[in-house]
Amino acid sequence: MCGIVGIVGGEIEPGSVARMVATLRHRGPDDVGVWEGEGAQLGHSRLSIVDLSSAGHQPMELGDLVLVYNGETYNHEALRAVLGGSYHSTTDSETILHLYREYGDQCVRHLTGMFAFAIWDRRRRRLFVARDRLGIKPVHYWVRDGQLAFASELKALMGLGTPAIDRTAIRDLFSYRHIPAPKTIYSGIRKLQPAHTLVWQDGRLEINRYWRPEVTSEISDPREAQEGLDAVLGTAIPEHQMSDVPVGIFLSGGLDSATVTSFVPENQTFTLGFDVKHRDEAPAARRVAELFGTDHHEVRVGPAGFEAVLGLMPRLFDEPFGDSGAWSNWAVADLAAKHVKVAMCGEGADELFLGYDRHKKQLAAPHHPMIRAAGVVVPRLSLTGRSIQRRTATGFERYANLVCPFMPAQQAVLLHPEILDASDENPTWNLAEFWRDDLDPRKSMQWVDLNTTLPDGLLTRVDRAGMAHSLEVRPPLLDHRVVEFALRLAPDLLRGTDGGPGKLVLRRLMAPRLPPGHLDGPKGGFNLPIRRWIKKRPELLRGALDRLADAKIIRRPRFANFSSEQVWTMLVLDRWISDKGIRC
Repeated sequence: MCGIVGIVGGEIEPGSVARMVATLRHRGPDDVGVWEGEGAQLGHSRLSIVDLSSAGHQPMELGDLVLVYNGETYNHEALRAVLGGSYHSTTDSETILHLYREYGDQCVRHLTGMFAFAIWDRRRRRLFVARDRLGIKPVHYWVRDGQLAFASELKALMGLGTPAIDRTAIRDLFSYRHIPAPKTIYSGIRKLQPAHTLVWQDGRLEINRYWRPEVTSEISDPREAQEGLDAVLGTAIPEHQMSDVPVGIFLSGGLDSATVTSFVPENQTFTLGFDVKHRDEAPAARRVAELFGTDHHEVRVGPAGFEAVLGLMPRLFDEPFGDSGAWSNWAVADLAAKHVKVAMCGEGADELFLGYDRHKKQLAAPHHPMIRAAGVVVPRLSLTGRSIQRRTATGFERYANLVCPFMPAQQAVLLHPEILDASDENPTWNLAEFWRDDLDPRKSMQWVDLNTTLPDGLLTRVDRAGMAHSLEVRPPLLDHRVVEFALRLAPDLLRGTDGGPGKLVLRRLMAPRLPPGHLDGPKGGFNLPIRRWIKKRPELLRGALDRLADAKIIRRPRFANFSSEQVWTMLVLDRWISDKGIRC
């Protein structure tokens, strides 16, 4: 995995890109390169995974084309066989240059993998940028003063100027725990959305989507579904082992990472344990590791490092990011990086196969209207008030209430008027964009999760947490072939409407292959018991609330009983403001 940067257009200050790429050495400590030409500068920090020799140095040139690339293309050897031509390395980077020369902008349709790359055409003075279908790898860009600058992470763009804060993005943080693409916390700086390409030529910007999978229910037979899933996983997961360095697996106590392990058992596995017994999945992960004979490693975390890790968050994400799973991902990546340079994970299955508890709650019958009436007198910023607001809603309103850490009704009483009035956007605009009333609610949830909470939340935390330790993390369950298969499944193969478990087709496939009783435990994953820990350090939350109120972001709540995700969201926002010395 690597870091990419570049500036095109206008007069470019000498050394600008060299300074930008220096901020991304954690993404690629093995090599660094800068290319400077008329109208463009490109930079690259390399984490050597495929072809460790100097032949893989970037920026990489092929005739008039100059490439910087971050990612892995698992079918690049097959592409070479079709493309032909002369190659000087065994890297997938060089394959992409040949592919672009053959197919132009349509090259992305031929790629299987995760990627973010930019190609500068010197003859046409044209920049082409692409991001993978699911948004596993990031791209940020900034159009200013007749130039376009891009980078893997926001920090690389900060040396080019001081952008204003987008106050609407602060409200988005309270809605989603992250700032959804194409927004960032800064006005003018954007995220390239998943499955999109960007072209910059003659001062004009053009952005297009190149992948629009169909959402259907054409596969309804359980046996066909199980056999089809087995086949596509049996192809995709082993392909994700493509590497010239050791590969490991993040292993929790659940179904998804155990599935990955079962298809490629001869690996090292890495597990995170907690000091809270009912949240600790280490024993279950240990049983899976023993079954498949992996070289297993564990690390345990507790509240002792709470404040120290909280202080890392602003530098890790460069903008407020309220998913507490970032800490656990950071901790397990820290462990894995001591042993391997690449790790696979089980991320994505809950979104594809409806495995979250919120999916079950969405399908439950709404409570009696009298309960909604009672909600008027219950404080909105209480766990009871939150529960009532969720359970009495229906349709999209219920889904939004289940996804948002602070529901719109809670935002109305918590946020300062200056934040509430900063925009007339619906606070759930990002979810509403993808919600489809024409689909069964289960298929609609699948589609929305795939396009919103997955790339902007879960995959962002995986990328930054891994890259902080120069560790490449690959999610094979999000191979686009697996995604396209999951989108064809009938709703009843994902989960029933009776309150039972989700991921039905995956559970049926894996139940005979996992330790007895493995699928009977409660759903956990690498999630942290923030509420329990903050009770031991209540002054951390009190101080954050006071500072956020002084900054006119929130009102000082008279009564509140916050959830773990709400606590973590406000803590990281407070730390980000303090760390950056920013006035919002």
